[in-house]
Amino acid sequence: MASTNTETGVPGDQGGSGVFPPFDSSSFASQLVWLAITFGLFYLLMSRVALPRISSILEVRSDRIAQDLDEANRLRDESDAAIAAYEQELAEARSRAHAIAQEARDTAKAEVDTKRAGVEADLATKIADAETRIAGIKKKAMGEVGKIAEETTDALVSELLGGKVTKADIASAVKSVS
Repeated sequence: MASTNTETGVPGDQGGSGVFPPFDSSSFASQLVWLAITFGLFYLLMSRVALPRISSILEVRSDRIAQDLDEANRLRDESDAAIAAYEQELAEARSRAHAIAQEARDTAKAEVDTKRAGVEADLATKIADAETRIAGIKKKAMGEVGKIAEETTDALVSELLGGKVTKADIASAVKSVS
């Protein structure tokens, strides 16, 4: 049940002046005093308790961030050094591989040159032997050319002329032509 003010007859009115209390000019001085006291206490509480905690948290975070940045820089420097060492070793490995490949090529070339020289010497010997045999066969053939020419001349004269010629005449005729 709602109460009513007997003087004004307005329900819920408890006998006040009808002005909102913070705007009541008669209570401004006490409100300002309580505002100053509350503000002062709140300021002391904040400056003595809350702000030191917040500043210590911020300082811890700042230190942690600085440590993390230092650690990140240290790790970056280490990784840069590791990359440089890797690239250096890779360059040295490539250089060694190139040297090994060049040495293998040189060795193979030397072996091929040695084998080629051996084959060329063997071929030169075989060619010299073949030329010697050819010269012998040629000499023998040239020696028999006269005999073949005499036999051929004898056969031709017998066939074509139908007569017989002496071997001495045929030999002198063949020798006069050659």
